[in-house]
Amino acid sequence: MLRLPDRHRDRFREPFGDLYPELADALPMLEGKTVYAVGDVVTHNLLAAGRDPDIAVIDGFTMRTPCNRTPLLLHRRVRVKNPPGTLTEDLTEALEEAVADPPVLITVDGEEDLAVIPLALAAPMGAAILYGQPGEGVVVCMVTESLKSAAKDLLSLFEHE
Repeated sequence: MLRLPDRHRDRFREPFGDLYPELADALPMLEGKTVYAVGDVVTHNLLAAGRDPDIAVIDGFTMRTPCNRTPLLLHRRVRVKNPPGTLTEDLTEALEEAVADPPVLITVDGEEDLAVIPLALAAPMGAAILYGQPGEGVVVCMVTESLKSAAKDLLSLFEHE
């Protein structure tokens, strides 16, 4: 298991992609793209906008409060454990398998916030990863070599436990 040390948490407060105040502002960018959603609210909002994500990663919470917007996806379901502030092998392997064989709904016992990092590494070029930036909007990460490099840099901040 990898754990994010407290001293590096501030590096994860900045958006990892382009921030949009409203999902509607980002929808045109998603046309014809493979779309992955990390977070209950983002997934719910994508579905409400008529767009099923190819992969959704949820934990049943939003800002540490139970989320009553759990998406009703008919995707294959996978359940993994991932404590807060960590990246487990279970989560990373589930993401890699989901990228190889979508659609999948991954439900995390723990916290899904950091799933964007291994998902960016596993995702094919040109895919879009969406996640919520609390109180600010939705972040859209277009998978490029630059994004993969940034994900590797962030992953290097974790410590083996």
